[in-house]
Amino acid sequence: MAYRTIELRREPGLLRVTLARPERRNGIDDETLRELHAALDEAEGDAACRAVVLAGRDGVFSTGMDFQSAAGDGGASDGGAAFFALLERFTTVPRVVIAQVDGQVAGGGVGLAAASDFVHATARSTFALPEALWGLLPCCVLPFLVRRVGFQKAYAATLSTQTISAAEAYRIHLVDEVAERPETVLRQLLFRLNRLDPVVVGDAKRYFRAFSGVDDRLREHAVAEFGRLMSAPAVRQRITEFVAHGRYPWER
Repeated sequence: MAYRTIELRREPGLLRVTLARPERRNGIDDETLRELHAALDEAEGDAACRAVVLAGRDGVFSTGMDFQSAAGDGGASDGGAAFFALLERFTTVPRVVIAQVDGQVAGGGVGLAAASDFVHATARSTFALPEALWGLLPCCVLPFLVRRVGFQKAYAATLSTQTISAAEAYRIHLVDEVAERPETVLRQLLFRLNRLDPVVVGDAKRYFRAFSGVDDRLREHAVAEFGRLMSAPAVRQRITEFVAHGRYPWER
């Protein structure tokens, strides 16, 4: 298929997926979600593929929800369910998903990283959950973030909305490796992954899922709460004012 929001590049044993909307800070909308699912389909359809590398560009990995699209759909989008489904697929697809982070990560972008099997980041990378500033919560991100860093770290990141460094993200286990040359780390990992049968990757993900706490009940709870918050008039107004006038909630 033709991709508009991402770029794909095949390499031996590897499918590179680059979020390619720098003008939207690599924001995530319905089209991006569909294309990321299609990229995973391509990876699964290639027997030689062992890993999917997800990266951003121009100093931004992803800043999460595309507010321009969210303002335009009037709250009618099922984006919460679609986004949760993508993160869940990261944790079940029989390919190793690696987030290669170089720069800003915020909101749903943190979810993309947290749901990945490995996160490799440069020292200049930063991570933040700013949703509470808009009257929202990172509902669909949190199940996967808690799975990675634990309850208290995820809870504190949600309420503080503070940006943390790559070093701090490494300390709390959101990041697996901090390196100035993530490609070196990737190549070392890929050397081992190329020796694995993809069936083993799928088996491991299914087995570990039982320990993760991410299940149907949690999915329904996360999606329902996201939908409730996104339909709140105050939240809709904040998003609309930001899109129309560039005005942040605390500037009102």
